[in-house]
Amino acid sequence: MTRLVFLATLNQTLTCFEKNQQTELCKSCKGIYGELNKLYNRLDKSQAVCIDMEDSMNTTHRLWSTSFNCSVPRAETVPVIAVSSFMLFLPVIFYLSSFLHSEQKKRKLIHPKRAKSYNTLMNIQDKLS
Repeated sequence: MTRLVFLATLNQTLTCFEKNQQTELCKSCKGIYGELNKLYNRLDKSQAVCIDMEDSMNTTHRLWSTSFNCSVPRAETVPVIAVSSFMLFLPVIFYLSSFLHSEQKKRKLIHPKRAKSYNTLMNIQDKLS
């Protein structure tokens, strides 16, 4: 019974593809195409799909996406991109805030305690002798 429903829905989908112009096809046939996909997925989960049904569904998918250039954007891609972008910039934000909120120590130059020049060295040697 469910296979007959699948074939009837497939025929309705293909008829919709034939009747509509390519510019209106994506909007006009979206409902029946979605219904066909849901029905196919239900049959696939219950393992009631034969090779003819699988082949006709592959052809329908190819027509929908390649020939008519209709695609349904995947809903899960937006959150994945948002979370990935946040994780990418998290180290940058951390190091930048760490730099801005830390106290910067002033550098002190420590002068060496040894003789400063050759002349002063000569004076020291003269005093010792």
